[in-house]
Amino acid sequence: MEAEKSSEDRWYVLRDLARPNAKSPAYKQLQAIPEMKDCVFVPLKQHVFVQFGKRVVRFVPYMPDLIFVHKSREELDPIVRQMSLLQYRYIRGGKQCEAMSVQHEAMEKFMKAVKQTDLVEYFSYEEVSPRLYGRHIRIIGGRLNGLEGRLMSKRGSKNKRFLIDLEECNLSAAVQVESEYIQLLK
Repeated sequence: MEAEKSSEDRWYVLRDLARPNAKSPAYKQLQAIPEMKDCVFVPLKQHVFVQFGKRVVRFVPYMPDLIFVHKSREELDPIVRQMSLLQYRYIRGGKQCEAMSVQHEAMEKFMKAVKQTDLVEYFSYEEVSPRLYGRHIRIIGGRLNGLEGRLMSKRGSKNKRFLIDLEECNLSAAVQVESEYIQLLK
């Protein structure tokens, strides 16, 4: 991970210290700020709740405390100081306190893949064993055109899944992809 750069180059990784069932988590508070609306990304997954005796499907954060923000450090520092339940995530094992961030290009690819479908599976690197990784592929055509990643192989699955990684955050997302759009690389 490189030194901090301008907001055009990095997405900062923040932590929400509110409870997972909080009425107003930090990402919703951030999205309520007009200039922050398009700068906040939270990986969401579908979850079924029972409400008043009926099953309701809602999108909830994959990790309740994970927030990505596309602002410069100078713009973000006052907001983090103002919101008591919001803080930067820091790189583990670093000699100096360096805020965790993701390159803009990698984040854009990740968001493009995740926003194309409602059925996204998220994994940490510990959950994805080398045997689940398939061949390196590029998607040609369709909604994920131009993205590169690995084909996920799951025993007994008839669907092909495309695995895209955010290495800086130890996070992977699996998205269903149609066979006709897959080009094998290497």
